[in-house]
Amino acid sequence: MIEEAYETVDAIDSGSPERLCDELGDVLMQVVFHAQMASEQNRFNFSDVVAAICRKLITRHTHLFGSDQASTAEAVIDNWEKNKKREKGHKNQTQVLQDVPKTLPALQRSYKIQQKAAHVGFDWSDVSGPKQKILEELKEIEAAIQQTDKRPNDSLESEVGDLLFSVVNYARHLRIQPELALNRSTEKFISRFAAMEKMTSAKGGLENMTLDQMDALWNAVKQEESGE
Repeated sequence: MIEEAYETVDAIDSGSPERLCDELGDVLMQVVFHAQMASEQNRFNFSDVVAAICRKLITRHTHLFGSDQASTAEAVIDNWEKNKKREKGHKNQTQVLQDVPKTLPALQRSYKIQQKAAHVGFDWSDVSGPKQKILEELKEIEAAIQQTDKRPNDSLESEVGDLLFSVVNYARHLRIQPELALNRSTEKFISRFAAMEKMTSAKGGLENMTLDQMDALWNAVKQEESGE
């Protein structure tokens, strides 16, 4: 299921409707497959799956099917979260945070947990807060490095984790999805690296260059991208 979901996201990013159609079919097959296995065990069937999502859309969109009001996208999300919390029987916000799947990519999971903490007001008032926190975490990493004689350990790992968590928080306040942003930067890195290898293929490749030479080449590729 995870593999097919990722391939579907790839298809969305590709912009190819044919490929997206094909990958959505693969995801649907997984839904039918799991429903069929459950049906054979007399647990539920495909019709139950469809009925469940229809029921969920009604009970959580109380601004459409109930008495709640929502004039903005944020208000719609607030209603959804309120209704979800009630349906799942969560008695406090900690249970809501714990309900975020641990199997999510780490950046996405931390983003969602920060969002849900913000629903009860535990959040910075503006972007300057998480920005300052990043600088604090960098200093704590430097301190941890000095204390551990530059050897990786649990303390240093914890501080690096805090830094990443703070960067996600900063991105959230900038209304940027960190998972998407990092994926795009990774793809950009691959594209620039490929350009570097192409430019040096006739001269023996990158292996025969110094780091300073490669850095200069990297900057040349960046300039070429920007048309300078």
